[in-house]
Amino acid sequence: MTTEPVDDDLATLAAACGVTTSYYDYRNRPVDTGAEPVRLALAAMGVAADDPAAVRGSLERLRSRAAERLLAPSVVMRTGTAATVAVRAGTGVVEAAVHTEDGSVRRLPGGEPDRVVLPADLPTGYHRLAVAAGSAEASALLVTAPARCPQPLGERRGWGWMAQLYQARSNKSWGMGDYGDLATLAAWSGGLGAAMLLVNPLHAAAPVLPQTDSPYYPSSRRYRSPLYLRLEALPEHDALSVAARAEVARLATQARSASDKATIDRDAVFVAKTAALELLASVPRSADRDAAFAAWRREQGQGVVDFGTFCALAERHGTPWQQWPAALRHPRGPALAQVRRQLAARVEFHVWLQWLCDTQLAQADAAAHASGMAVGVVHDLAVGVDPGGADAWALQDDLATAMTVGAPPDSFNQQGQDWRLPPLLPGRLAPTGYAPFRDMLRSVLRHAGGVRVDHIMGLWRLWWVPEGRPASDGTYVRYPAEELLAVLALEAHRAAALVIGEDLGTVEEGVRETLAEQAILSSRVLYFEHVDDDAGQPLLPAADYAPLALTTITTHDLPTAAGWWADEDVRVQTELGLYGAATTPSAEAARKAGERAQMRALLVSEGLVGP
Repeated sequence: MTTEPVDDDLATLAAACGVTTSYYDYRNRPVDTGAEPVRLALAAMGVAADDPAAVRGSLERLRSRAAERLLAPSVVMRTGTAATVAVRAGTGVVEAAVHTEDGSVRRLPGGEPDRVVLPADLPTGYHRLAVAAGSAEASALLVTAPARCPQPLGERRGWGWMAQLYQARSNKSWGMGDYGDLATLAAWSGGLGAAMLLVNPLHAAAPVLPQTDSPYYPSSRRYRSPLYLRLEALPEHDALSVAARAEVARLATQARSASDKATIDRDAVFVAKTAALELLASVPRSADRDAAFAAWRREQGQGVVDFGTFCALAERHGTPWQQWPAALRHPRGPALAQVRRQLAARVEFHVWLQWLCDTQLAQADAAAHASGMAVGVVHDLAVGVDPGGADAWALQDDLATAMTVGAPPDSFNQQGQDWRLPPLLPGRLAPTGYAPFRDMLRSVLRHAGGVRVDHIMGLWRLWWVPEGRPASDGTYVRYPAEELLAVLALEAHRAAALVIGEDLGTVEEGVRETLAEQAILSSRVLYFEHVDDDAGQPLLPAADYAPLALTTITTHDLPTAAGWWADEDVRVQTELGLYGAATTPSAEAARKAGERAQMRALLVSEGLVGP
């Protein structure tokens, strides 16, 4: 990768587009990214920057568009605080009105030149701000959000489990945990006094073999995995013939026998459940269930039809969608209408599966709250999606498809990380009314007591890695954090949901303070919490933890408590060659020995073990 420096024009263009040209690494040392990563990031945004002439041309186009625009495409404010919205300079006196989402119109006091003052008492919601200045008119989405996210526990502390649902299997599930197990685990936990049950992402995988093992690499974050359905709890199962019910039972046994105590065979579960669901789909729905399905489908809109279409096409052509026939590679392509008609039965089947997931998640949520849980089931929201999956196909115009999300080199991985997840284009968020982000949140918060936002620092910035390049060759790209946090607060309030931000690793200054101000819980891991935030100091006593925090012993991508104690993390990272010149396996093992001594001292001081 070239180390060509960033000149003034390129730096100006990059700043205008949110592309950073330098950052501080995990040791707080300044790092210049160089010109090439900046140019590649801009190109992924559709901004020409190949040479100085292209940079100057892009700058001129940006300035021209800004000068022509009367009003920003989206405006965000918080209730309880008045906000001032700029209107294009020189337009004179501005008249304005707010068209609220309930259909009412509120005319705002006029007479101010080049600006609109929004009153503090506007209701929360997604509204439309209309302005007129002379002969010019414009409108913008107005997002009015609560100042803080909900706090179901108030000032109380609560405890709960962090569970991987696929692992929480019972003798009723088909070799891996399901939504029925989720309801059972939630009810049992609530009976013990638990306030919450945090589960892994339940996002949908593509309906193809092999099934994706990682729940953090989903086909879609907007739709759920039918692999978790409890088939025997569906009314359609009860309506099967005796022979068909026997076949479902045989398929269940087949799926269970493919997994053992140590492993889960997702492919076997997928094959067996798909065959069984085909049988259930052949059962005529009752009038009530048919009406409920139709109402749900109308509520979901075009998005679920696109998802069903992707699934039907993936069954026929496989994944990734980039290898499909060219006419099928865009959801709004002229050939898609005819293909949807040809595949109507399969599209309907996959839409129906999503309705079943929705109904069983509603039952799990109800079981959690009926047990007395103050929060309930908390769902995990993955950072991104498979670039060859359903969301990347349906939302491709909103994604930087030539980039992937990752992390720069740090103490955990000194080569950096490439998660192979295409990032959202920040410049598309406001013009679309934040729809890709809003719809994803709305989906994950449906039938949820809370949400854990993985890598919440991504609301501020994401590390973009050019496709095919080492992770260390990336650069940070900024996002409109204030606006995204407002959408998060609004959707969380509508769901009365707790919000947890995973803020582990490299976190820029001000992020954690903002999370606390907005009542978003930060994440704390026992292994990493030291007095004065200094790894050379003792581990932090329980009484000194931040009050707005989810504290865990470990996480899904760290070693278990037993594995940590046995240096499994050192062994695995050594085998994978993840240690660089700055750290050796023997030095890391020595450091871990000191941490174990600290851990034992903490447990003794808390009275949990004897001296």
